Amino acid sequence: MDPTPHADRSRRAFVATGIAAGSAAVAGCIGGIDSESTSDGDSYTVSMAPMGEVEFDSVPQDAFVTFPQYADMAVALGHGDAVTTLFAPDMSGATMNTYYDRLEGVSFEWEGLENPLAEGLSEERLYALDSDVHFLDPSYPVKNNDDWDASTVEDVADQIGPWFGNFHSGVHSEPASVYADSYEYYTLWELFERVAAVFREEERYEALAEVHADLRSQIESNLPPESERPTVARVTLGQGQFYAYHLNAPGYWQADTRPLGARDVFADRDWERDWGTVGYEAMLDADPDVILHLWGITPRYAIGNVRKRLENDSAGSQLTAVQDDRVVPGGMRYQGPLMNLFQLEMTAKQLYPERFGEWPGYESGESYPEIPADEQLFDRQRVAEIVTEGA
Repeated sequence: MDPTPHADRSRRAFVATGIAAGSAAVAGCIGGIDSESTSDGDSYTVSMAPMGEVEFDSVPQDAFVTFPQYADMAVALGHGDAVTTLFAPDMSGATMNTYYDRLEGVSFEWEGLENPLAEGLSEERLYALDSDVHFLDPSYPVKNNDDWDASTVEDVADQIGPWFGNFHSGVHSEPASVYADSYEYYTLWELFERVAAVFREEERYEALAEVHADLRSQIESNLPPESERPTVARVTLGQGQFYAYHLNAPGYWQADTRPLGARDVFADRDWERDWGTVGYEAMLDADPDVILHLWGITPRYAIGNVRKRLENDSAGSQLTAVQDDRVVPGGMRYQGPLMNLFQLEMTAKQLYPERFGEWPGYESGESYPEIPADEQLFDRQRVAEIVTEGA
């Protein structure tokens, strides 16, 4: 398909401003997002680094999405049908529905969505998709693709639709140098607030944020003293080694573990990348009380198979977590607000069953397990009503 824009359209109805290098980032705090309507008809602006001020003429109808936190945000705001692409849809979409199965009337149609990163992010493909908004940090293609630079990003924003994303808040990693001076780091729920402003769904955001605040308060007020908390390794089992991730570091990749305040057995380790690798010997030396297996709730890693691999390994079988049957599934680090609610509950119950109730277990491919109403840490009915009916 011809990658060039329509000859008679020099600028799309959706325009992004302030994305050029050196533009000042406009950072908002919770409750203070700039999403005011302008004097130009019904247009409005939303501010987020590194884009700065982003102007919209109307609510986006077609949303380019890479990582599933933005798809989950769209679903939460009642705009899931706007999503046209998704990273690893068979994993991401299926995992989202694993949670949504417990929210009456909520689901996500992911089958048929293409993975925009499968063969590298293509400018030509973006023109073909012709999306109203690109929920991707402009730093991401510039930093990860040799054929992208700031001018390419600006061309896409001018000719197709704006960028609206912030990737490096995941672990507070370094953005591409061209955006370094205008970069800000946000929490998951601060990002969600800004996406809600894009969709003009501030009331839905506020209602869900209240559920989240209640859940956080319930968890934090019931945590045991730090000395009584388990030691935990947050890892993914590879071939002969573990990919290890921090529990309590800044960033929204830890939005489901940091509030639990468990003791990270690898807290003192610094890695050049966003994760590190450790062998069985290092894992035995650390010998955590709990192995929280990242991606364990997804179709990619059946937690039962992970346990069997460890049990059948001469070194793995010696781990305390294996012997005590505390190799448990973790969620996805690319989590949006609805996913975060479930993953907080799941992690709380698996780390502190004496405080938050027993985790009923999970079988790969099944829905998020049923939990009796009086043992749920947040109100499913209320969340479903917000998503399907509004605040």
